[in-house]
Order: sequence, then structure tokens, then C-alpha cells
Amino acid sequence: MKRSAIRVAGQIACALVMLSACQSQPPAVDATPLPSVAEPPYLCGHIPKKAAELMTGARDPIVVGFLNEWRDGVGYGTCGTYQSTGERAQLLHVILDSNGARGQVDELLKDGGKLLPEILPGSHGAYLRDPERETRVAALVVRGKARLSVELVRGVKGRNNAADVVALTKLIVPKLLAGADTASPSPSQQKGH
Repeated sequence: MKRSAIRVAGQIACALVMLSACQSQPPAVDATPLPSVAEPPYLCGHIPKKAAELMTGARDPIVVGFLNEWRDGVGYGTCGTYQSTGERAQLLHVILDSNGARGQVDELLKDGGKLLPEILPGSHGAYLRDPERETRVAALVVRGKARLSVELVRGVKGRNNAADVVALTKLIVPKLLAGADTASPSPSQQKGH
């Protein structure tokens, strides 16, 4: 009887050790690539929710803001997503405005950014990984005076955050910048940009 009690106690101890070892391992990173086609539901009317959740690791994030499509050469808006639990940290920030100039992309490239492929005719873009925070990546696309900025403020460690930002940018640029006025801004509009 004593031997079986000792054996059972030993088996329970082994099970507890194995259980604690399993719990101390970090959770597996979801490396699923972002969708190649934008599909609903959308955050702020244009950002595919599934893409945002994959790249930030947050399920059902808090969303603040709006993004309007370009119509008659005008578009604007900002969309921020935040962690829904804990510290409410910002995860993703997208800005659409009419303060764009090609020189802004050139400056990003001079700072070590990488060129984005032309997503729409007349568009120019680049992206840059933050050298101090591996999960922070930003992209900028201009088309005429239209400017779209996509910043992954806090991505998922272990994912290719730069690839995520590039993929999301490719998903949302066609809809948000398709109607943008591609005429070059006048020199007075380019000052300071």
C-alpha cells in the first residue's frame, strides 16, 4: 500500500512539473499571413479587422476615429486601434490627409526606409522599421497631395512586422487613395514637407 501511494505521489509530482513547464513556455505566435484581399468587417470603414488583429495580436481592439475615401481630390481621417484589456496601449495608427509631397517619401528613404512598390499609378511610398523597437514599423504613401500613413505602434514579437505593414498598406491604399488628385502640389504647398 505504501509503495502505491509513493508511486501515485511521484506520478502527480511529474505531472505538475510537466504542467508548469508547459505553462512557462511563451504562447505560439500566429504567423498566418495577412489576407491578400480586403474583406469585411472593417475598422474605421477601411481597415480589414482580421488583418489588424493578426498584426497586433489583439482580438476585438478598441477603435477610435474614421477614414473617409478620397472624393473630388479631398480625403481625411485618422484611425487608432488600442488594446482592449490592460493598459489600453495604442497598437495601430492610420492617418489620411492632403499634406502629401513626394519629398516626404524621399526623406524616409534617406533615413533608411525601403521603397514600396507602386500600389496605384502615380503613388510613391516607403516603409521604415524603428531601429530601437523591433515591432514598430511605419509606412508612408503619397499620391499627388494625398498622404496615407500607416504605423504599427506595437506589433507581435515573432511576426514579420515590416511585411505586415507593407501588406496592410497594399490592402487599404487602393480604396483610400484611388480618387486622390494626382496633380503635383504647388511649391507653396510643398514648403515644410
